[in-house]
Amino acid sequence: MQGSANLNVMIKAARKAGRSLLKDFREVENLQVSSKGPGDFVSRADRAAEEILREELMGARPNYGFLGEEGGEIAGTDPTRRWIVDPLDGTTNYLHGLPHWAVSIALEHKGEVVSAVVYDPSRDELFFAEKGAGAWLNDSQRLRVSARNHLIESIFAMGVPFGTQKYLPAVLRDMGQLLPVCAGVRRLGAGSLDLAYVAAGRYEGFWDYHLKPWDFAAGLLIVREAGGFVEPIREEQDMMVDGHLIAAAEPIFEAFAKIIRSREDS
Repeated sequence: MQGSANLNVMIKAARKAGRSLLKDFREVENLQVSSKGPGDFVSRADRAAEEILREELMGARPNYGFLGEEGGEIAGTDPTRRWIVDPLDGTTNYLHGLPHWAVSIALEHKGEVVSAVVYDPSRDELFFAEKGAGAWLNDSQRLRVSARNHLIESIFAMGVPFGTQKYLPAVLRDMGQLLPVCAGVRRLGAGSLDLAYVAAGRYEGFWDYHLKPWDFAAGLLIVREAGGFVEPIREEQDMMVDGHLIAAAEPIFEAFAKIIRSREDS
């Protein structure tokens, strides 16, 4: 697929940050790690990757805003556009030597994500999408969500809160409702890749609570451009504010959403 100039900037930035992360990943035991809180770590590699992304993206489009996990938000002179960036989604996996983590970049225009990249350096898998142009894997493979239409045949992905976060009881309740009627639930620890895998038909659906915009902004567009649905867990909620979301292939969405939405206090 021939992408826009903005998408090409995003892909170049993601690959450059990915190379930096992969180099440090091979020496993960030597990383200098500081704690941001229980179960939530930030590494030198993480901060270096965000700096690469900031330099590449802001260098190419200096008037755009920038929202990153580590460095916070930078306002742009163009108030209608901003980059939304997670330099290392799956930090805990990364620090434990588990090869399941990604670089996530979204471009937002007037409050809507219009371009998206999720790059998995460990597998050299680049998932990307632009509004109206479909979703793709590594330039040549068009992504389509799964066509399975029975819960019992379907695999779902989820996020599990760490420590004492208040959404743990909700997640455990959801699992108790879903596990008996599906083929399995996975928790691999990188929401951007979970969403990309829904787009690729590897999972039938995904749900999570209280995500930040950089956790899902890119994945949201990739799923939608692959033919899937992404909605708030409660239909009146705003995903970009509270981060509660549910994503699935169209044939399975209604049945899956009915289970996750059956709680009265989510």
